Amino acid sequence: MRVLVVGGGIGGLALGAGLRRRGFDVAVFDRDTDVAATGGYHITLDERAQSALRDLVEPQIMQRLLASGSALRLRERDAFWDRRGRLLGHGPDLSDSASIDVDRITLRMLLAEAVGDCLHLGRNVSGVGHDDHGAPQVLFTDAAPVSADLVVGADGTHSVVARHLAGSPTNSPAGIIGFSGRTLRRDLSPGEHRRLGPRSGLAIGPRAGALYVGFLDPVGNTALDAPELRMSVTTGPTYIWGAMFPESAGTDSLRNLPGGELQAALLGRFRERGWAEHTLEVIARADPHSVAGFRFNAASTRAEDLAPWTAGPGRITALGDAVHATPPTAGMGAGAAIRDAASLLTHVSAVAHGTATLTDAVHHFEAGMRRRGSEVLTLAMKTVRWILATDTTLGAAATVVSTPILAAAARLRH
Repeated sequence: MRVLVVGGGIGGLALGAGLRRRGFDVAVFDRDTDVAATGGYHITLDERAQSALRDLVEPQIMQRLLASGSALRLRERDAFWDRRGRLLGHGPDLSDSASIDVDRITLRMLLAEAVGDCLHLGRNVSGVGHDDHGAPQVLFTDAAPVSADLVVGADGTHSVVARHLAGSPTNSPAGIIGFSGRTLRRDLSPGEHRRLGPRSGLAIGPRAGALYVGFLDPVGNTALDAPELRMSVTTGPTYIWGAMFPESAGTDSLRNLPGGELQAALLGRFRERGWAEHTLEVIARADPHSVAGFRFNAASTRAEDLAPWTAGPGRITALGDAVHATPPTAGMGAGAAIRDAASLLTHVSAVAHGTATLTDAVHHFEAGMRRRGSEVLTLAMKTVRWILATDTTLGAAATVVSTPILAAAARLRH
């Protein structure tokens, strides 16, 4: 069976790696020319995502991933702060957590290695369709079409494949513009060094401004003590922060600013909202080249709305953000894409073994994907709505669902 995967992000590479490991004829196409040239900074993989990865990649790849990951169980409990840096509450005890944080670049490089020469970089996909024999095919802007038995779209929020299947976009803006950057812990003042500590946290202020500060240390907090296997691009304690503001013409325009100018503009926005200067130090002392902006997009939280293909299950399908675009506010989007990949591999393997038809396999895969997508979207959008609800006063109680960011109920006061 020949399978074509459109998109070489985390989900597409995970699927490609699994298909190659099981002996399928697979090709993964991505427009990037370098797998290390990727957006994003770090992702959380819970126990379910790690279990799925073990089905997709060789054991030595998993060992190198764990040696390059930061274990949540070795962190202090997550924290809530207000805009003045006052502690409002803590998240749960993480000592029993199996989750890890890992650099997105590191994970993508490991998965690309597992895909090997089945990965084709610098290939721009213009569309999908069917050839003269009815087989699904992938169209390129600068190459001849390629046909296969199955085509899978793993091409993200603006998926060409999902748009073809649904006849329209499968997600829309979530109402928040995000900005992120990296700050070395050693570059902070002693006071902020102590306040932030070896943990992640979230601060909420007036007019729906929020600042998430994630702690990543794949050396001191490594999930597997095997320095010879480590390949993380983060080599010391680092804060990966994310600033969030409601979407508007003003905040949207900031995304086009270069790093240093964007950094200064973000500081100005927080200062206008009355944030204490020391709480902004993590932004002020960030590497300017790491600062970037992006829009949060989201699909429907209703399972029945996901994968609304006009023709029903067939020999073209999609997974990950192409179907259930998820804001990063639950830290589960990449993990869900990996779980999608493992599920599709299981169903396609049944076809190869003669115990299922391809159409039935795709049908059952999409049913499970809808449930997974609805689960992670519901969690992510609860946090988005909670942030957007914190307008000029924060007097009402707010409850945050259990997520890798924070999992505690806290009363926020202006």
